Amino acid sequence: MIDAKRPRRPAAGGYARGDETRLRIIDAAIERFGEAGFDGASTRDIAQRAGVNAPALQYYFENKEGLYRACAEHIADETLALFEPAVLNARQVLAENGDAERLIGAFIRIQETIADKMFTARRDPDPRMFFAREQAGHEPGIASEVLQRRMRKPLNDLCAELLGRLTGRDPQDPENLVRMMSLNGQLVVFHIARRATLTLFGWADIDAEKADLIKSTVRAQTRLLLESWSRGA
Repeated sequence: MIDAKRPRRPAAGGYARGDETRLRIIDAAIERFGEAGFDGASTRDIAQRAGVNAPALQYYFENKEGLYRACAEHIADETLALFEPAVLNARQVLAENGDAERLIGAFIRIQETIADKMFTARRDPDPRMFFAREQAGHEPGIASEVLQRRMRKPLNDLCAELLGRLTGRDPQDPENLVRMMSLNGQLVVFHIARRATLTLFGWADIDAEKADLIKSTVRAQTRLLLESWSRGA
């Protein structure tokens, strides 16, 4: 199993500059790993793109594996910060044994945060290719372990708990999980198959207006299904 030591940090007095350099390297690495994959991206290429010398990568990350892990940790940090309000709301609804309407609202709020991350909270560099390569299973398992442990499992567990509470099923019941994944999959297809989506609709991009169209349509479909399932249909 590939692992990495804890990244080094600059000495006292160098934090601001050191953090800026470290972030610049991570941004360059996310972009380059997305373009060429773990094996195809050289540390020399990443250093050049970040505007630093090659030893800087070793100083901050020890090795390429450490840098790859840092990219996944950075993506997880950004994602968790974006989801925090929706997650806290969902936990409160569950703790207070909220009724069906509140459970549905909490689920849809998480779902719409997923949409916001995909369509409006886009960052430069775009991490979609990093995700696509990681999901394809051809890259080292470092990123998948980090993203699963810190981001995917907590969000999936929370959505499954909301849905299970709404329908009276065990959250980990296979049918409950299939329902949860299929509901959120309504959005994922627009993100993963972005080029096919743009071609189908004749769009140049998914701007705010088009994102609102997708969100409102998926929201209505999700609400219809959740209300039906809550009645035992």
